Amino acid sequence: MAMSCTTLSFFSLFISVLVSLDSSIGNVQLVQAGNPNYRDALAKSILFFQGQRSGKLPSGAAQQITWRSNSGLSDGRFAQVDLTGGYYDAGDNVKFNFPMAFTTTMLSWGALEYGKKMGPQLASTRAAIRWSATYLLKCARATPNRLYVGVGDPNIDHKCWERPEDMDTSRTVYWVSPSNPGSDVAGETAAALAAASMVFRKIDSKYSKLLLSTAKKVFQFAIQYRGAYSDSLGSAVCPFYCSYSGYKDELVWGAAWLLRATNDAFYFNFLKSMGAGDSPDIFSWDNKFAGAYVLLSRRAVLNNDKNFDSYKQQAEQFMCGILPNSPSSSTQYTQGGLIYKLPGSNLQYVTSITFLLTTYSKYMSARKHTFNCGNLVVTSSALRNLAKRQVDYILGVNPLKMSYMVGYGPYYPKRIHHRGSSLPSLDSHPQTIGCDGGFQPFFYSSNPNPNILVGAVVGGPNQNDGFPDDRADYSHSEPATYINGAIVGPLAYFAGSKSQ
Repeated sequence: MAMSCTTLSFFSLFISVLVSLDSSIGNVQLVQAGNPNYRDALAKSILFFQGQRSGKLPSGAAQQITWRSNSGLSDGRFAQVDLTGGYYDAGDNVKFNFPMAFTTTMLSWGALEYGKKMGPQLASTRAAIRWSATYLLKCARATPNRLYVGVGDPNIDHKCWERPEDMDTSRTVYWVSPSNPGSDVAGETAAALAAASMVFRKIDSKYSKLLLSTAKKVFQFAIQYRGAYSDSLGSAVCPFYCSYSGYKDELVWGAAWLLRATNDAFYFNFLKSMGAGDSPDIFSWDNKFAGAYVLLSRRAVLNNDKNFDSYKQQAEQFMCGILPNSPSSSTQYTQGGLIYKLPGSNLQYVTSITFLLTTYSKYMSARKHTFNCGNLVVTSSALRNLAKRQVDYILGVNPLKMSYMVGYGPYYPKRIHHRGSSLPSLDSHPQTIGCDGGFQPFFYSSNPNPNILVGAVVGGPNQNDGFPDDRADYSHSEPATYINGAIVGPLAYFAGSKSQ
């Protein structure tokens, strides 16, 4: 579909400068309509993770989202272990390790690929990675032959509308084991720990070594005891984060990350033994094949290593399925130019796919590499331009002129589907708000949320570029860690480019 921006250009002629007020810091910044401030968006996209923190929060500058307080301090008690920390996955108060580990992997990949472009935000990104990586370490090391994979009963939690600080729901602990395997969640956890180990290698070698040694053990567990965690845990993870794509993609993804972290031939041989994977046109917390292909293609494109050529071909086949003018494109676009994959939280696919676009573009550019989709010659700038279009759309260059990042730009979602954001903070309302207490006065209110979850990217518009900004409409108005985890890299890429 043609991605006309006539309307946007017309608009930017009349409104060349928009004023963006950052309520958390209180500074006014000028943002051009057609030229988003990627550095501002980058800082905010990372700040969001502070609003998702579970456990004992740090004091002072290390916790800038001040309407949040300690929560989940007894997590793990049901299993006599300490499972405090980590992130709530989205607008609820549950810790689902499958998407949390993917978020950690993507934040780590972003730091590894784009760290030099992050400037002062590199330290913030490392802090966001450490917060979840440390929790994942606890989950992997607390009990022999057991990987903890979640805290909080989602079926009970989702019936409540209460602040994480007031949680009185059952903090059930879930795990996988040799008799109840979870190769998918274990493979993703191994990927996260391996990727994070590389982020900290030069700045905290002891922590880095612990991450890597744990990643190896978790991966061994994943391949030794094969099975899907959805089969082992049922309604504790389904339909929320079912492993719909099976676990082969996580084994490929985990091996790819361990190969990059160790350069050990064991992982290369394991990848060869897995054979050809699927050829998806999507990348998400559930389906990792495309991400693994791009990650592994790095050796083929940058080092001309023929052993990795098949992954390069699969990465390029994926790009041909995404590009709008490719003869083999299988991707829908909205009239406003946004990649549209699925109605439920579509921006999660946009941010993850955009990460692959910028990253493969970066590899291509370094070697002046091109490839073909049929008779279409694809250059690095074609991928870069499509990625920029997606990022810009999220930041307000769209038919509604709506930024889908909370707290960025003059117009952004005000009624996001998020318990902590939509309920008054402990400071302003010290009395407990119980399980049912938050619905009538707050959830069903048409008032804007009292607490701004700065940097949160929501599920996004529908296929007609519409957005009702309705708290109950969770598939469009709910933010999630994995939406943000994947946009940090592309934002850093554009923030560090010459135009900024």
